Amino acid sequence: MEFWTRPFRSEDTDAVVALWERCGLVRPWNDPRRDIARKQTVQPDLFLVAGAVGTDDVVGAGMAGYDGHRGWVNYLAVQPELQGSGLGRLMMVEFERRLTALGCPKLNLQVRAGNERVIGFYESLGYTDDDTVSLGKRLIPDA
Repeated sequence: MEFWTRPFRSEDTDAVVALWERCGLVRPWNDPRRDIARKQTVQPDLFLVAGAVGTDDVVGAGMAGYDGHRGWVNYLAVQPELQGSGLGRLMMVEFERRLTALGCPKLNLQVRAGNERVIGFYESLGYTDDDTVSLGKRLIPDA
């Protein structure tokens, strides 16, 4: 199966939120619609959606960003029936290409502890455990 990628458009919102929910990426403390709105104000060209060639259906989505020091990928999701099809790999290659073009020297991402299948996916792409602890602090609550 062949796939396309393109930057997110506002009319993709419902499909992207549904995909993220279906893939278990949405948490009660993160409003995905607010996250989408925030991303649209910062490097919107690094918010990608994907689909199968010949359709307009969004079956993959993810956000990337670059702060001048590190790149990040967040909310990468592929419709469960298409996981293992190469779509996630295609999206990561496109994120890496876009970030490299911006001069990004290193790409980081976070995977929830215990999600061995997704960790294995990223390891197959050459990502390794940086032996770090991820800490966070909410500055603006979504609730």
